[in-house]
Amino acid sequence: MGAVKTKRMPRAVREQQMLDAAVQIFGQRGYRAASMDEIAELAGVSKPLVYLYLNSKEDLFTACIRREAAALVEAVRAGVRRDLPADRQLWEGLGAFFTHTGRNPDAWAVLHLQARTHGEPFAAEVTAMREEIVAFVTQLILDAAREALPQALGCARAGRYPHDPDLPEREVGGLAEALVGAAESLAAWANATPGVTARQAAATLMNFAWAGLGDLMAGRPWSPPEEPADG
Repeated sequence: MGAVKTKRMPRAVREQQMLDAAVQIFGQRGYRAASMDEIAELAGVSKPLVYLYLNSKEDLFTACIRREAAALVEAVRAGVRRDLPADRQLWEGLGAFFTHTGRNPDAWAVLHLQARTHGEPFAAEVTAMREEIVAFVTQLILDAAREALPQALGCARAGRYPHDPDLPEREVGGLAEALVGAAESLAAWANATPGVTARQAAATLMNFAWAGLGDLMAGRPWSPPEEPADG
């Protein structure tokens, strides 16, 4: 008596059902406050079945992180059409990122907040996802630089721009890190701010980032002021 009755269904389907419930509970209540009883009840299964399928709370949380990280990376990659100009590729990638995080706020809370603050094994899973996204954005920026290079070099030869727009690899990596970091923070803000759409969040970041990137691609980087000489 009192046991949760479950309909027979394929293991893979049942497991996804458990993960759906776990993401919701972990995202809304946090890893430590979440209980396996809550997750089992929301999934419509018994707690022993959750343990049978996913072993422990730690393993369940890790499975949630891996699933949601893979889904986010796939959403960003699928959102970018590589036949478009560089600015449109970045725009579509940002749009895909903010659309996915906006439609899946609990999953984003798991990745952005919970996984990073509850131990190295969980944080390492998110770090791997982030590195994949940074590598993807790095390639977008490199492609944009190559696309802009012929025009910018032509302008440089004409004397209009004093800089060579061929970006060093280290600088491109730093730009990608900064852009991804800004997107992560903006996604958290957008999810917490009523009325902010994915399109608005993407436009905000494009206005913040692409104006500077555009000048950089055109060979017009901003330069810091000279340090005063020691006197």
